[in-house]
Amino acid sequence: MKEVILKINKIFKADLVKVSFLSSISTIIKVAAGMVSTKVVAAVIGPSGIALIGQLNNFSTIVLNIATGGIANGVTKYVAENSGEEDKINKFIHTALWLTIVLSIFCGLVMAIGANYFSILILKSYEYAIVFLLFGITILFYALNMLLLAIVNGQKNFNLFIRINLINSVVGLSFSVMLSLWFGVIGAMVSVVSYQSLVFIITLFLLRNAIWLKWTLFKGRFDFKNLKLLSNYSLMVLVSAFIIPVSQLLVRSYLAKKVSVSDAGLWEGINRISGINLMIILPSFSVYYLPRLSELKTDHEIRDEIWYVYKLLIPFLIITSLGIFIFRHFIISTLYTNDFLPIEDLFAPQLIGDVIKMCGWILGYILVVKTMTKVYIIMEILNYTSFVIFTYIFTDHYGIKGATYAHICGHFFYLIGMLVVFRQLLFENKRN
Repeated sequence: MKEVILKINKIFKADLVKVSFLSSISTIIKVAAGMVSTKVVAAVIGPSGIALIGQLNNFSTIVLNIATGGIANGVTKYVAENSGEEDKINKFIHTALWLTIVLSIFCGLVMAIGANYFSILILKSYEYAIVFLLFGITILFYALNMLLLAIVNGQKNFNLFIRINLINSVVGLSFSVMLSLWFGVIGAMVSVVSYQSLVFIITLFLLRNAIWLKWTLFKGRFDFKNLKLLSNYSLMVLVSAFIIPVSQLLVRSYLAKKVSVSDAGLWEGINRISGINLMIILPSFSVYYLPRLSELKTDHEIRDEIWYVYKLLIPFLIITSLGIFIFRHFIISTLYTNDFLPIEDLFAPQLIGDVIKMCGWILGYILVVKTMTKVYIIMEILNYTSFVIFTYIFTDHYGIKGATYAHICGHFFYLIGMLVVFRQLLFENKRN
C-alpha cells in the first residue's frame, strides 16, 4: 500500500502532470469561449452556420501560420536547446522577430485589401467582408503574441507561460461572449479571427520585466544561418497549416455536395467536440513535450521520455473519451441545439480516431525535434490525403458516418508509419 501511495505521489509531482493541471484551467476557459460562440451560431442559423464558422476557422489557420512564418516550434526548440547561451538565443529571437513582422504585415495587407474577395471565396457572401478587414488589421499583433509565447515556452518557464495563457483566455472568453451576444454570427466570426491579437498588449505587460525583452532585439544584422535553421520548421508547420484545413475544406464541401449542407454542419459539430477532447491534452503536451525533447541528447533518453508520455497521456485521453461518449447527449444539448442530436451516432468512431491520432502525434514530435523535414512532410501529406480519400469512399456507403471512419483509418496509417520511423530511429540505432 505504501509503495502504491509513493508511486501516485511521484506521478503527481512529475513536470508533465503539473503542467497538465495548470494548463487545464486555461484550456477550460478557452473551451468555454468556443462553446459560447458555437452555441450562439448554432441557435441563430443551425448546422449550416457551424459549417460556415468551420470554413472560416480553416482559412484563418492557413493565414495565421503564414503570418507567423510557422517558426514557433523552431523558436521554442532553439531557445531550449541553447539554454544559458544568451548571445545565440538573442540572434534567434532577432531573426524570428523581423521574419514575423515582415510576413504578418504582408498577410495583413492582403487580407485588408482583399476583404470582399475573401468574403465571397470563403463564406459565399459580401456581408462578411468586415470580418476579413479586421483580420488583416489585427494579424500583426497575433503573430507577435505567438512569438513571445514561443520564447517563454522555450525557456521552460511553465508557470509564466500558463499564467499568460490563463489571463489571455479570460480576456478571450469575455471578448467572445460580448461579440457573440451583441452581434450574433458576425460577432462570433470576428472573435474567431481577432481575439488572440487583442491579448498581445496583456502578454507584453506580463513580460515587461523579462531580461531578454528589450529594444536591442531590433538592432543587429539579420542572421541568414538562423533563418535557414528556422525555415525547416516553417516548412513543416506551413505544410501542416495547409494540408489539414484544406483536407477539412474538401471533406466539408464533399459532404455538402454528396449528402447535404446540414450534414456537413453536423460533421463540423462532431469535429469541434473532438477538438475540445484533444484540447484537454494538447496545451500541456506542447508546453512540456517539445522543449523537453529538445534538451535531451541521446536516443535512449528520448525513447524513455516518449514511453513516459505514453504512460501518462494515453490512459488519460481514453478516460476523457469514455466520459464524453457516456455524456454525449448532454454535451450535444449544452453545446448545440436539438438539430444536432443525429451526431450521437458519430461519437464512438470519432473518439477512437482521436486516441489513435494522439498515439501518432506523440511519435511525430521526434521528427520535429530531429528536424526530419522531408519525412515529416511526407507523413503529413499521406495522413490527410488518405483521410480525404477514405472519406470519399466511405461516404458513398455510410453517409456522414463515413467521415468518422475515415478519421480512424487516416490516423491509423499515420501511426503505423510513425512506428516504423520510431523503430528505426530509436531501437535499431544502438550507437548512443
